[in-house]
Amino acid sequence: MTVSTAAAVKVTPAPERQRDAGRSQAAILVAARDEFAEMGLDGARMEGIATRAAVNKRLIYYYFRDKDQLFQAVLEKAYQHIRNAEQKLNLLNLPPPEAVRKLVEFTWNYCMKHPEFQSLLTSANLHKARHLRQSRARELNSPVIDTLGRILEQGRSEGLFRGGIDPTQLYISIAALTFFYRSNNDTLSAIFGRHLLSPKAKQERLAHMCDLILGYVMRD
Repeated sequence: MTVSTAAAVKVTPAPERQRDAGRSQAAILVAARDEFAEMGLDGARMEGIATRAAVNKRLIYYYFRDKDQLFQAVLEKAYQHIRNAEQKLNLLNLPPPEAVRKLVEFTWNYCMKHPEFQSLLTSANLHKARHLRQSRARELNSPVIDTLGRILEQGRSEGLFRGGIDPTQLYISIAALTFFYRSNNDTLSAIFGRHLLSPKAKQERLAHMCDLILGYVMRD
């Protein structure tokens, strides 16, 4: 190879290749999230994900072995997103009652703004959470439970909260009050003849949830 020929050969620098790979994986994960949320794990197709991401299907298999591994990666990303948002609340810097209220409000608002998260969890539950058991998503739940436990203990030590509250059980209750309402909105609205996702109905629901949770944790 002559010097002039060698100079004409373009070699893509490693950092640029890494950026391209990172962009491709990010696009695949977003597309997969939307496909899984809309179609469920069983109904989702790799062809559909490739079309949404505007990539070759073979590239998806290159980064993610199969649909199960891709779904696991999407779940991990979804949990990481909500946990990162929770950490930005800085709950430990607030008075305990305000911190609990803010967590309830955040959980409600997040669910309303991210219906895809609930759809992903529905698919995960239909498959007995086998993808979560193999992932690091369980580790991501620890910070919020630890934070809530510290808030409860601070409230108890200040004479504001009653003792003996399990932070895990309390967090499950907060999530359940939100997720049941959102996932069963259509049937509940039909049965009770009310538009339960109207702005007024959502405000009433959130106020009810805050009163319910704070009424439970506060001392008489």
